Amino acid sequence: MKLLIINASVRNTKSYSRKLTSLFVENWKKKHPLDVFTYRETGIDIIPNIDEHWIASAFIKPSQRTEENQKALKLSNELIQELKENDIYVIGTPMYNWSIPGGLKAYIDQVMRINETWKFRSGVPDGDYVGLLEYKKVFILSSRGDTGYGENEKNGHMNFQTTYLKHIFGIMGVKDISVFSLDNEEFGGEIFENSKTEIFNTINSIN
Repeated sequence: MKLLIINASVRNTKSYSRKLTSLFVENWKKKHPLDVFTYRETGIDIIPNIDEHWIASAFIKPSQRTEENQKALKLSNELIQELKENDIYVIGTPMYNWSIPGGLKAYIDQVMRINETWKFRSGVPDGDYVGLLEYKKVFILSSRGDTGYGENEKNGHMNFQTTYLKHIFGIMGVKDISVFSLDNEEFGGEIFENSKTEIFNTINSIN
């Protein structure tokens, strides 16, 4: 199997979402020593935002794209090829202001491309999306300051982090999505230590 590890935190050694992806990789390598890992950084390395030229280039038929159009889509093509070549995506992301970091959003805008990662079933804008990333799996490893972000929980209505990622990757065709969250970071102390123990044990049990 081929795994793509996507880190989104703007913090480095103090990032708990990075600790989660590192733990995931360590555990996975022990159980699947022949599997191959690719790393994509969206937090510390800058993923450029799409712009007007990118949008115009993305919606031109490939056969009609100029050299300038191809240049505008160069990074996007590389990122999409990474998604196509890998079987499993592991996304480590903190919750920033109830959503995802800006770098991860920029990454999503780069890879959410019509006729590359999704299409309209009828070929015209009809709201019936067909994902083109088939037979993939996503692990979302999130870190959050508070708790209760699950469906029907006290902060569920403010969770624009994991719910958004599940929706986006679902549209791109990924149906097998697992979410593991480390909560209570802002509280610290025993409550946070208990949260860490729970999530670390959960990740170590993934096969």
